[in-house]
Amino acid sequence: MTQDPTAGAKPYETDLDKTPANYAPLSPLSFLPRAAAVFPERTAVVHGAERRTWAEAYARCRRLASALARRGIGKGDTVAVMAPNTPPMWEAHHGVPMAGAVLNALNVRLDAAAIAFILAHGEAKALITDTEFAPVIKEALARLGREILVIDVDDPQGPHGPGGGERLGGIDYEAFLAEGDPDFAWAPPGDEWDAIALNYTSGTTGNPKGVVYHHRGAYLNALGNVLVWGMAPHPVYLWTLPMFHCNGWCFPWTITALAGTHVCLRRVEAGAIYRAFAEEGVTHLCGAPIVMQMILGATDEQRAAFPQRVEMMTAAAPPPATVLAAMEQQGIKVTHVYGLTEVYGPAVVCAWHEAWDGLPIEEQAALKARQGVNYPVLEGLMVADAETLAPVPRDGETLGEVFLRGNIVMKGYLKNPSASEAAFKGGWFHSGDLGVWHPDGYVELKDRSKDIIISGGENISSIEVEGVLYKHPAVALAAVVAKPDEKWGETPCAFVELKPGACASAEEIVAFCRDNLAHFKCPRHVVFGELPKTSTGKIQKFVLREQAEAV
Repeated sequence: MTQDPTAGAKPYETDLDKTPANYAPLSPLSFLPRAAAVFPERTAVVHGAERRTWAEAYARCRRLASALARRGIGKGDTVAVMAPNTPPMWEAHHGVPMAGAVLNALNVRLDAAAIAFILAHGEAKALITDTEFAPVIKEALARLGREILVIDVDDPQGPHGPGGGERLGGIDYEAFLAEGDPDFAWAPPGDEWDAIALNYTSGTTGNPKGVVYHHRGAYLNALGNVLVWGMAPHPVYLWTLPMFHCNGWCFPWTITALAGTHVCLRRVEAGAIYRAFAEEGVTHLCGAPIVMQMILGATDEQRAAFPQRVEMMTAAAPPPATVLAAMEQQGIKVTHVYGLTEVYGPAVVCAWHEAWDGLPIEEQAALKARQGVNYPVLEGLMVADAETLAPVPRDGETLGEVFLRGNIVMKGYLKNPSASEAAFKGGWFHSGDLGVWHPDGYVELKDRSKDIIISGGENISSIEVEGVLYKHPAVALAAVVAKPDEKWGETPCAFVELKPGACASAEEIVAFCRDNLAHFKCPRHVVFGELPKTSTGKIQKFVLREQAEAV
């Protein structure tokens, strides 16, 4: 007698299998053909005088995928791109993975040694590079010591003439696209766990680590941006956030999903931002606090009136009350998010309550300073003991490490299993950020674990001290780091960048802090000058720590 293999099985476990009819791997690549099919004539990409529709943009991405495939580049191969926020960088976010390859968007501020390391570690088979970066790329390729396919992007808005725009490869980007088929029959990933992108961390304490994203996470976080921002169809998005930074926080795919318009911006300048607001009808943009300072610090000549409400998403340091009020006066509403390269960019948002709108601006700023709650597509967020992973009390005071888990956490670090294991220990991603948990469930960062200042056995949050410094009317930017001290072990050292035309002395800054902080938290030293920043506008505290030792 033949035994029935389904005997004893639950009814929901029988004859209900995955088939091509009811299951497809998630991928943000699915957004592009839909946008092109449903809104073929709507403007997809703007770059200066260039205008491309969704039908044209899709054809160009297919050409790129086809041309790469004809050169033997396919599944699991790495294609690096060194470019500002121009159409080729956006096209690479679609065309490279459509060929089955993995996109490695390079930080344009890195030096030749770092670029060479990344190209070697990521095993890049091809490099698409804007001619503006020819000097550093030329040296990086020499250091790499092996031949790879180099494709030059000669952007009309890029450098030309003597000393600029040298071509390093054997083919121009437009000629390369001409090799491809606009009707290329690309295939979505066979598994949504397949890698879609490779992003390298800053590497401030050694070689950078390669963070690997999968199609599923990119798809989910692209839609997560829509949900937390309440985005309507067809937004007009200004590219002030570098696309090389966490793949532009997944917005190359977010805006595509909504068949919006990508407004490219080769150089982030106040005048160009205001022109885009006024002439292109920009509705959304992202950026570090430095972009807000740029907008608010614009001259009368750079400013232009715009009628529409603009939404801005910012991360890093929380916006001070004065900045929030000034942005509102400009017609720009600010949303505060938090994330890391390892979680596809923003994964936590300060979800706003309408009841908070009526509060005084100082109280609104205190609420908005909190990083907030998990994106709908992030399964877990907690503040816990760094060793035991026991959640801290939700009292807004007990310090712990911020942990995240779920589908928008990276696959892991490329070729670095020990680092991946440490990052995922206990079934959670260890952020390295310290914070508190408020009674309403909102997380508020207090510092990076390495940035906490321990003075005389007391913990001092550099973020808290910086928050006070930002309230001083003369301060444009501020950063606080530990300075070694024989008596106290460490004391706070403040680095301050003043607003144009403003004046303040070190004594005045210290006195202001003493009026607003416990005295042991106040900086003992104040250094004035321009603060070192990364290409994404974040202040480089590791540089300041070195300088503080010499103060």
